[in-house]
Amino acid sequence: MTSDFDVRWAEPADAPSMARVHVDTWRETYRGIMSDVVLDDPALLSWRERFWDAALTDPRYGQNTIAVASHEGALIGIAMSGPAPDDADQPQQLHLLYAYAAFHGSGVGTALLNAVIDRTTPAALWVADPNPRAQGFYRKNGFVTDGAVKIEDDVREIRMVRTV
Repeated sequence: MTSDFDVRWAEPADAPSMARVHVDTWRETYRGIMSDVVLDDPALLSWRERFWDAALTDPRYGQNTIAVASHEGALIGIAMSGPAPDDADQPQQLHLLYAYAAFHGSGVGTALLNAVIDRTTPAALWVADPNPRAQGFYRKNGFVTDGAVKIEDDVREIRMVRTV
């Protein structure tokens, strides 16, 4: 584990590397929670690359805030937030935050979270359940569960919220 990393705004040229981080960290995080059919799909990387290309270039996603973390020139973490859905009580939503397991505990997750979520504005997120490490990380950063549960892609998720 190292604390030697940089966080910056994502750029369109980052899309391929962001896709690689996204797929690798899904496999690290969700093996046994998410279907192996999804995690091992040969098209997953290209699917995630198209996702990131759109997120970084399509004006429809212009309200999102996207940051990346790098170590020695290689991306090691990604995060994205945006406006919460219209029916939400919080104006911001963390859509995703992933960092390689080798960097857990290094501060990279907190740095990415703080880059994409304004600490002075209430926010919400959905996190896989069970995922005690991530849930503990979010609790440490002021989020609490609010009782909402959903199933997305056959994965149980709980909502966590942070008020100011």
